[in-house]
Amino acid sequence: MKTGDITMEKPWKCEDCGKTFNYPSLLRSHRRIHTGEKPFTCSMCGMGFSQSSTLLTHQRGHTGERPFSCTYCGKRFRSSSHLSGHQRFHTGERPFTCSICGKGFTVSSNLLKHQQIHTEERPFSCTSCEKRFRHLSDLTAHQRVHTGEKPFTCSVCGKGFAQSATLQSHQRVHTGEKPFSCSVCGKGFAQSATLQSHQRIHTGEKPFSCTDCGKVFRSPSNLNVHRRVHTGERPFTCSVCAKGFTQAANLLTHQQVHK
Repeated sequence: MKTGDITMEKPWKCEDCGKTFNYPSLLRSHRRIHTGEKPFTCSMCGMGFSQSSTLLTHQRGHTGERPFSCTYCGKRFRSSSHLSGHQRFHTGERPFTCSICGKGFTVSSNLLKHQQIHTEERPFSCTSCEKRFRHLSDLTAHQRVHTGEKPFTCSVCGKGFAQSATLQSHQRVHTGEKPFSCSVCGKGFAQSATLQSHQRIHTGEKPFSCTDCGKVFRSPSNLNVHRRVHTGERPFTCSVCAKGFTQAANLLTHQQVHK
């Protein structure tokens, strides 16, 4: 790399992978990828991090602080990188491209996740149930199923969550925020997954198929409800007469009989 006639040297080299750095502090931070060292610990939940900046972003999940604001829609984020990735949804920019299939992504982490679809590599294994994951973050979140840990707490109602993203989605119940808008009809949604399901009303797409009868559905939740026709499962039970129902809405309708 050159600036005019001056060569910018990177004299500090990682002995594990050969990557070079301008400063020894950057090399030390990088080497934690290889050593697994996590010297920065969250005082609220005990989770460890290899970099202080990552810890700071994580702690904002506990405090609810979101100092970075989108200039397009006003949505706020815990880190500048999350903001940059979000703004690409507005601009349509997808700078991270899969070298195998050419699919583009707004953030590099989504590209890394996608690439493992081609390799099917799942290097991270749960010690409790041996389920395997593509990413360490996915394993960490999964392990809370076994431990029952819910380190992310809603400041309004006190409800706890295993993942910060789930807390963020829940908080929209209190704020009424619906940041995901349909480009066809303008209807707003609190969750991106709900928007995706809604958009299939316009496209007619029904990608979820019942393995028993072949009937297709717009969302996995609709498929799950339908499958109870085949399994006979009735998970929603009336507390008065013990009658079971396949859907919560049907139970609520039934309960009016007892009033």
